[in-house]
Amino acid sequence: MRILVLDTIHGGAELAGVLRGSGYQVDEVDVYRGRGGIPVEVALKRSYNLVTAPVHLDPDHPLLQRHGPAISHHEMVGRIIGGRRTPQLFIEITGARGKTTTAHALASLLPGPGILHTSTGTYRYPEQTHLWKRSITPASLIPAAHEARRIGGWLIAEESLGVTGAGDVAVLTSPEDYPIAAGKKHAMAEKCRLLSRARVTVLPPGVDLPGRTVAVDDVTAIDDDVCRYGRGKIAGAFTNPLLTLEGYRTPLSLAATTACALGIDPAPLASFTALPGRMASWREGGRVIVDNANSGTNVATTVEAARYARTLTDGGALTLVIGEEARAICEGFSPEDIMQAVSTVRPTATVYVGEGHEAATLDAGLDRARETTPSGAIVLAVKTWR
Repeated sequence: MRILVLDTIHGGAELAGVLRGSGYQVDEVDVYRGRGGIPVEVALKRSYNLVTAPVHLDPDHPLLQRHGPAISHHEMVGRIIGGRRTPQLFIEITGARGKTTTAHALASLLPGPGILHTSTGTYRYPEQTHLWKRSITPASLIPAAHEARRIGGWLIAEESLGVTGAGDVAVLTSPEDYPIAAGKKHAMAEKCRLLSRARVTVLPPGVDLPGRTVAVDDVTAIDDDVCRYGRGKIAGAFTNPLLTLEGYRTPLSLAATTACALGIDPAPLASFTALPGRMASWREGGRVIVDNANSGTNVATTVEAARYARTLTDGGALTLVIGEEARAICEGFSPEDIMQAVSTVRPTATVYVGEGHEAATLDAGLDRARETTPSGAIVLAVKTWR
């Protein structure tokens, strides 16, 4: 079989390598930069039995017009993982925000050995040993699944723009939508199409899908810092101050709902603590730093981080470090959204981060804020891979 893999920079090169190793004839094309694989002109002249492309590729790309329809990278990875002995338990997590927190919260609940694969890195549990840090493109699941099988454990995987469908449970973390594929598709429509392949799907508030689904509002209820849950024979409650933060309410309730669906009591979430880059806070002398710099940073999380920082400092001076460090992130932080966040937060001072701004990186932005903020609060609201 001859396979054409489109897009080498979002996991396509790794996907092509795995397919080659399985004995297939594979061509790959760098459709965005034209630097890797074979030229578009050569691929247009050849014939293929199967084409795979990322969901964010323009559907009017000449190679899709010539050789399509294509299956997505997600679906191809699903075939690869599903065609082998799958991990003991495989949970897939996708959504515009809340993926990483949901994944870490779930990992804290699962017994025995396992692999947690997220944008913060890939870890072996229960030791929480850091194995590697890669992207969360579909192809990056393949080595994570291999390691989970090797240790005879579970796999929790954070995925960008959809799921492979090979998992036992798929979790959608948020309902936000945005255009992809040169503005010709919608992210939520693609995610829902891929989620329809899952055995069981856990849904956040505001989303209703056909099939075997579990809605978070049917299992959990949150009142201030208390989460009550009940499904089947599992029922109870846990208290955690993070539940007062919007950025943790939905992820913790999704983790609790998923645990209940799997027959696991989520009570230990009472001891779950904030993750670096996701509302973690610390003191440096007379100032407090609230770290909300991650791949899911947006207007809502920035406003929430500022509110939280002001409660920690009794409303003192606040410096906002804001921008976009990594342009490769699928869900960007547009200049309009950044301006909206600044206008809503109304900080005492602002440090902008990104290309063409006073600070090119998150670290440089924090250093600049420290120089001008001896007391009060610093809020880090930079969209970046951590």
